[in-house]
Amino acid sequence: MERKVVVICSVVGFLGLLSAATGFGAEGTRIKSSQVELPSPTQCIYPRSPAMALGLTAALSLMIAQIIINVSTGCICCKRSPLPSSNWTVALICFVVSWFTFVIAFLLLLTGAALNDQHGEESVYFNYYCYVVKPGVFAGGALLSLASVILGLIYYITLTSAKIANNQWGNPSVPNQGGIAMGQPQFPPQGTQEPVFVHEDTYIRRQFT
Repeated sequence: MERKVVVICSVVGFLGLLSAATGFGAEGTRIKSSQVELPSPTQCIYPRSPAMALGLTAALSLMIAQIIINVSTGCICCKRSPLPSSNWTVALICFVVSWFTFVIAFLLLLTGAALNDQHGEESVYFNYYCYVVKPGVFAGGALLSLASVILGLIYYITLTSAKIANNQWGNPSVPNQGGIAMGQPQFPPQGTQEPVFVHEDTYIRRQFT
């Protein structure tokens, strides 16, 4: 593969792993119901947790990876003509599913981070109980973010490989003609004649006649 393809795949893969890792980290550090203190029936005291920062980092990493993939590949509607039907079908499926999983993962991570931004004393709401992020919200976002990045990489590699193959077969190299020597024409010009030699006696005789 080209160097550009390797660099983009490496960066996007790193961002995908970072998003998944921070998403699982947020799942492990989220505020649990057992950690919430109830000094009174109308008050909840939440401990501090890094889950919000980890969730935002996961969402941001996923968004950057999605932007890089789509900017690098361009519009898929413009790629159909030079691609074989099988490759175009695979790329289209990966493109649609990648965006679908991206939207769900992004919303899960942002929602979990926003709901986990509770620390200190808070008033009771939501039917008179202290609300905490349910288990699996960050983990689901992490898994979907990883799936979105993998599908996006398949989509990008499929389109890029087809483009490289079309460039190689569609533009054959011109043979090198540097070793061919250009010679002079072998036929004499039409306006010139070869010299005619006349004997000396014939020349003198013509002078006196």
